[in-house]
Amino acid sequence: MNRSTIASVALAGAILLGVATPAAAEVIDPTETGFVSRLAVEVKAAPAEVWKSLIAPNLWWNKAHTYSGDAANLYLDAQAGGCFCEKLPLGKDAAPNSRSGSAEHMRVIHAAPGQVLRLSGGLGPRQSEPVGGVLTITRKPTVAGTRILWEYVVGGFMRYKVAEIGPAVDKVMAGQLASLAAHIDPPVEGAAEGKSAVDDEAGDSPAAEPDAQAAVPAKTAKPAKP
Repeated sequence: MNRSTIASVALAGAILLGVATPAAAEVIDPTETGFVSRLAVEVKAAPAEVWKSLIAPNLWWNKAHTYSGDAANLYLDAQAGGCFCEKLPLGKDAAPNSRSGSAEHMRVIHAAPGQVLRLSGGLGPRQSEPVGGVLTITRKPTVAGTRILWEYVVGGFMRYKVAEIGPAVDKVMAGQLASLAAHIDPPVEGAAEGKSAVDDEAGDSPAAEPDAQAAVPAKTAKPAKP
């Protein structure tokens, strides 16, 4: 990934968090069929408070990465098998007495309050591809609050080039994590303190959007829109 892409990912977190000098982000372990987006940020809140915010994506998920255009339609059932889903209001052309629609963003496969939330699914345009994705979010207590580790592992067949979709997904993931952190720790106007760091150390890897509306490269077959 080139330096300009790395800088843009770091900047996304800096803008939302009011951070002065965030560390750079990067896609790690890229292959022809997959990649890993690994990020981290520290907030001034206890793990229990972080958990409450984490399982309420309707309060912080970027509405630009929803199907309905409104994050208020999102909900997450924080139990194994539970759905991170979205209600889709009826369109004006819906038949009378039709049920409202819905879309699954991811499915919960491990939920341990205060410790880890792990979800499975292809976010955004990857929903139409036979590609797997696992998002693991862990929280570690620190002296100042909690360090949130966010790792999205993607692998399998997809009609996108990893060299192009990987950085796009990484940028969106950085923005979602920054949005979560800003919801937990609202930035103080004019504040220059804070930290938005991307974890690139194996020791911090969890025994570990969504959702990128990334453009499909030219000469690549476009998946059907949801």
